[in-house]
Amino acid sequence: MEDLPIQGPVFLIEADRISPNPYQPRREFNEQELQELASSIREFGVLQPIIVTKIEQETEMGTRVQYQLIAGERRWRASQMAGLERIPAIIKSINLDRDRLELAILENVQRSNLNAIEAARAYSRLQDEFNLTQREIAARLGKSREVIANTIRLLALPTPIQDAVARGQINESQGRLLLGVPDIQQQNFLFDDLLRNNLSVRELKSRIDKVKQEKAQPASPEALNYGVNPELMRLQQELETALGTKVKLEQDGGLAEGGQAGKLTIAFYSPEELMNIVQRIIPQAAPEGASLAPEEREQQYPPQEFTV
Repeated sequence: MEDLPIQGPVFLIEADRISPNPYQPRREFNEQELQELASSIREFGVLQPIIVTKIEQETEMGTRVQYQLIAGERRWRASQMAGLERIPAIIKSINLDRDRLELAILENVQRSNLNAIEAARAYSRLQDEFNLTQREIAARLGKSREVIANTIRLLALPTPIQDAVARGQINESQGRLLLGVPDIQQQNFLFDDLLRNNLSVRELKSRIDKVKQEKAQPASPEALNYGVNPELMRLQQELETALGTKVKLEQDGGLAEGGQAGKLTIAFYSPEELMNIVQRIIPQAAPEGASLAPEEREQQYPPQEFTV
C-alpha cells in the first residue's frame, strides 16, 4: 500500500527464491498492466520494495532458506518479466497465517483494487477462518461495516453471476440487485436479459420491481390451471418480440401433470397487422384479401384473435 511505512532494512533477494503467498486474495492479474509495470521497472527499477517472510527448511545439506511473499506480487511478477534476477525486499518475521492474509488483503485493496468477488472471498476468509467480525475487518481496511457486509453478500449469487461480476461483465450494484430476486429461475432469466441487452442499474431495478409486482398480484385462472412455466414465459416473450404483437402461450395440464399439449394465441388489431404477422411467419404468403383496399379489408376482416 502506498502509505505503508517501510520498516527494516531492504535486501536484494533472488527472484526465483520467492514463492507466492497462498493467502493472496487476488486470482487474476491483468497481463497488459503487468507488461506496462515491467517496462517501468526496466527503466526505473523497483521503486517500492516487496514484503516477504523467511521460511527455513532443514535438509540433508543443511538449512535451506526460501522466501514467501506477503505483499507485492504484481511487482514480483513484473520484475521477472523484466528479467531482474534480484528484487528489493523487506523481510518481516510473520508466522501467523492470519497476519499473512491480512497483510495480503491490505496490500491489494489499497494498492490495486481487487474485483468485488475477490474482495468478498478474502473478507469471508478473514471472517470464517480467523474469526474476525465484519466490524473488525472494516476497521483494518478503513471501510464501513456495511461495505464489508454488502460485498460478502455477493457470494450468495450463483457461480455464473459471480464470474460475471469478477470479469466486469456486470457491476457490483447489479449483482446486489439480482440478489433481491429469490426465485433462481427468474434470477437467471433477468441475468440473461441483463447481459443480452446491456441493461443499466436503473433499467435492471425497474425490471426486478415489475417482476415483484407481478408476483404480488393474484394468480390468473390460466396460471392456476396450467401452472407458471418459466420456459413458456421466455418463449412467449420471444414470440411477442418476433411478431410485434401480444402472444399467449398455454400448456394443458401444467408441468406437475406432465402436460405437453397446449395452444398459441396471437392477437392482431387490423388487417394490415394480420398481413404483417403472417408474412413474418410465412414470408412468401399473403392473407386472403391482400388485394383489397384498406376500407374493404377493415369491413371484411374486423379486429380479432386467432389460435394455432
